[in-house]
Amino acid sequence: MRIIRDYTYVNDQDRGASAAIGNFDGVHLGHRAVIEIARKAGEKAGAPCGVLTFDPHPRQYFAPNADPFRLMGPAAKATELAKIGVERLYQLNFNAALAALSPEEFATRVIHEGLGLQHVVVGADFCFGKDRVGKAADLQGFGEKLGFGVTIAELIEGTQGQVSSTSIRQALAKGKPRDAAGMLGHWHRIEGIVIGGEQRGRELGYPTANMSIEGLHPPRFGVYAVLVEVQDGPHVGKYHGVASMGVRPMFGINRPNLETFLFDFTGDLYGTTLSVALVDYLRPEEKFDGLDALITQMDADSAKSRAILAAL
Repeated sequence: MRIIRDYTYVNDQDRGASAAIGNFDGVHLGHRAVIEIARKAGEKAGAPCGVLTFDPHPRQYFAPNADPFRLMGPAAKATELAKIGVERLYQLNFNAALAALSPEEFATRVIHEGLGLQHVVVGADFCFGKDRVGKAADLQGFGEKLGFGVTIAELIEGTQGQVSSTSIRQALAKGKPRDAAGMLGHWHRIEGIVIGGEQRGRELGYPTANMSIEGLHPPRFGVYAVLVEVQDGPHVGKYHGVASMGVRPMFGINRPNLETFLFDFTGDLYGTTLSVALVDYLRPEEKFDGLDALITQMDADSAKSRAILAAL
């Protein structure tokens, strides 16, 4: 998959795609349905399948001090889009200049002149242009005028109701990662670089890979059974594990993070990229009377996680 971050200087090989447009936070089933329509339209026209999205998320741009809401960062989104066969990712910088474009200017300068897209697909609730005044039907009109095709995809229902990033956030906040997975079409993953910690886990016999969750919507704090992908470095591969999400109340006041213990693993993961999938919520965070009680609980958490993951 090729990633294009500027619509004003685009190589010929990256123009002419059939692209789905949207934020695609989580790359859930609704997003995948829209992308699949773009793929099929591209196959008919001999065009690569593309996705046009924005970083930062427009909501984050307009309300930078709001509570974190993103299900995934741009790198994790790119990883998931590559997995489903997207060939061109147009990840445009959402800034004051882009925000100021009228709907017609966006259609003309970005879609038609800049990226030269042959066909675009948007959801029925798609809004674009300054102050979000442009609607999906408006985009169809601009497409007819400028010469690119437009398909409007209907919103889809999942087993948990209408599929949306909001409903997925709600499921995660309740500690229901399987409900979230049912709407996502894949496990909810937190992806990031392993950072240094205070190595308390190592002292307790449970060395963990620590990752920041800054900027992401926080799932319910507690302990999870997890699937882990080490994406680079000498230990690339897939592992089972158990992870603690939260502020570690046993050890004072801390910034929220994710600490993952990989089963049957030895090695140094500092600086490597991990993708940690939340499978089942095991229990809330707790403050124990002492380290022995904590270790006993960690042993029980590990045994429960192993059993859950072995049954997948």
